[in-house]
Amino acid sequence: KRRGKPKMKLLLCVLFFQLGYAEKSKLEVANMRHEQYLKDLQNLDWEKVKTTINKMLTTSDPKWPADYGNYGPLFIRLAWHSAGSYRTSDGRGGVDGARQRFDPERSWADNTNLDKARNLLWSVKQEFPQVSWGDLIVLAGNEALRSMGAPVFGFCAGRVDDDDGSDSILLGPSPEQDLYAPCVVNGTCTAPLGSTTVGLIYVNPQGPMGEPDARGSAPQVRDTFARMDMNDSETVALIGGGHAFGKAHGACPFGAGSSPAQDPQNPWPGECGTGKGMDTYTSGIEGSWTTNPTTWDNEYFQNLIHLDWSPHKGPGDAWQFATIDSEDNPMAPAADMKNKSQATMMMTTDISLKNDDKFYDLVQQYAKDLNFLNDVFSYAWYKLTTRDMGPYSRCAPNSPSLPPPQNFQHPLPKQQSITPQTIEQVRNALILQFIAKEQSRALAINFAYACASTFRQTDYLGGCNGARILYPPATQWQGYSKLVQDGAALLEPVQTEFKNISWADLIVLAGGVALEISSNNSLHLDFCGGRTDDSEGSAWKYLEPTIYGNVNETADMLKEAILRTGLSNTDFVALLGARRSIGNATFPFYGVFSSNPAVLDNTYFQNLLASDFELITAPSGSLQYKSVDNDIYATQTDISVKFDAELGAIVQRFATNNSDFLSCLACAWPKLMNADRFDMPHCLPGTTSSTSLLSFSSTFSNTMTTTTE
Repeated sequence: KRRGKPKMKLLLCVLFFQLGYAEKSKLEVANMRHEQYLKDLQNLDWEKVKTTINKMLTTSDPKWPADYGNYGPLFIRLAWHSAGSYRTSDGRGGVDGARQRFDPERSWADNTNLDKARNLLWSVKQEFPQVSWGDLIVLAGNEALRSMGAPVFGFCAGRVDDDDGSDSILLGPSPEQDLYAPCVVNGTCTAPLGSTTVGLIYVNPQGPMGEPDARGSAPQVRDTFARMDMNDSETVALIGGGHAFGKAHGACPFGAGSSPAQDPQNPWPGECGTGKGMDTYTSGIEGSWTTNPTTWDNEYFQNLIHLDWSPHKGPGDAWQFATIDSEDNPMAPAADMKNKSQATMMMTTDISLKNDDKFYDLVQQYAKDLNFLNDVFSYAWYKLTTRDMGPYSRCAPNSPSLPPPQNFQHPLPKQQSITPQTIEQVRNALILQFIAKEQSRALAINFAYACASTFRQTDYLGGCNGARILYPPATQWQGYSKLVQDGAALLEPVQTEFKNISWADLIVLAGGVALEISSNNSLHLDFCGGRTDDSEGSAWKYLEPTIYGNVNETADMLKEAILRTGLSNTDFVALLGARRSIGNATFPFYGVFSSNPAVLDNTYFQNLLASDFELITAPSGSLQYKSVDNDIYATQTDISVKFDAELGAIVQRFATNNSDFLSCLACAWPKLMNADRFDMPHCLPGTTSSTSLLSFSSTFSNTMTTTTE
């Protein structure tokens, strides 16, 4: 029974956050900024923005003359190279954040001269300062396509600009990337890196390790596009669709000059003559792919099929392909529209599409059927430029030409309708089930954490909404199979009795109730219902945890995983304490982590600091740690947290102050549980509506856990 005056843990959490005393996580800051940005866009005249962009596209600036009198191809490249850094391995990269403005991305060889495109776009940014760089870059790419006749699937606005390039550091090149994802031979890089070559978007266009090996290039093309979740049809359509426009630049062999990192005042001046116009050097490859480089068509695919190509080194001293019979080579206009025409060319990566049976079949289809190409390319381009935005609900409602939710956005069924009365009834049923069973509480806590902790703030995927933990691939992950089986069995009777609560809501609510009971009613965890259930788990395809507690996991790996979630270090350590305090370890680990495993308090942290551990093979068969003095166990995660300087300081803080631990947990638990609630913004941690919910909702005032004192 709830009676007496409410405990103040959550109230203090909310008050400290409002006053700015609490540590704001990246997740909260991102939500706050996204909420404000959507408000800033509410009255924007998007048609006026597009009109201004289109005027800029065909107004050539002598400082950087437009090829063929049209900047469209340049802005397609800008959008593509901003978005194409996205990788599924950890959700990093992509155009959200517009980090191509900063190092390391701005100085990548593949982004040579894109500073000129951003300089041109600055005039639009000045006129519409409320529009983010990320949205402007993608919209400019869309308008460039549309103006030259290409189909455009739609536009999802809502990208919020980062203040620096720190979230791209792990893309490399950097010491952090060398530590997290080393690539011994640049040009042969594998996942989690997104490209074969650090500093390029995908692969070396001259071929593997700079050699014109078209057959060897094909598997690299497939692999790198797959690393950003593109299939074969999307890959071939994007390559051929993108190469329908513009040209590559390699006017001479002397290079582009210093990068922005080397000379920010005069980056990439070009070492060929004037360094611009007909003297431009970008990739070192020279020429266009089609005879109409500012018109959308499928000539690229026809040229691949009908002409015989052979490798040679062009004027930029880079490998490229020309037709074997020069008289057969289609001619394109010169970029300045004044000089004589120029022969078309192909890159090694283009020719690779003829050297792979599956790729070549698609080339033939696109060459024959422009409408088919239109459909596949427009969808693939939308996916390319939107994939890192996360769920559809993060798109600004007033986005121009916003399409309905797409499969890559993993839409969920309609929200569950659940009343406060039902929540209270379910809560009471869970209390009866958990009150005297500490191991059931431990299971519920770990089940909820496993469900919610798949969320990653890098691309807003994962989280417990959808209850995808109940399906493959989650049920096949280490430690998840038995946890899901046991957790679902534990909650099945309650779900059967209350069919109008979703599995997702039940999992989250059960974990919170278990913590409340375990704290001896000194803790209340806010609950925001309305989650719904998916019917399968493919949305979690790339979300398998990288941290389980195995002995080969380093502290650096752990801190990278924390960073990926958007949580603060304090959040993580508080959540770790919640999971370690109650009951026995969940499979595959063994034993208790606290000498007081029936109560949620700071005993776990005290035991962790006081114990000397040795590595053993536990009775469960797991390799883990055991105290030399007693039967307290630990995993590699606990050991890393203890001995890492920053995380260890938080352990010491909690070990000496139980109230501090519980207050931080009261913030961290709902923060993680609601991290993916883009369907209901008032639930999201960090938003003003969320703060209002925590402070003034009837749930807060009427159901706060209390004790008689």
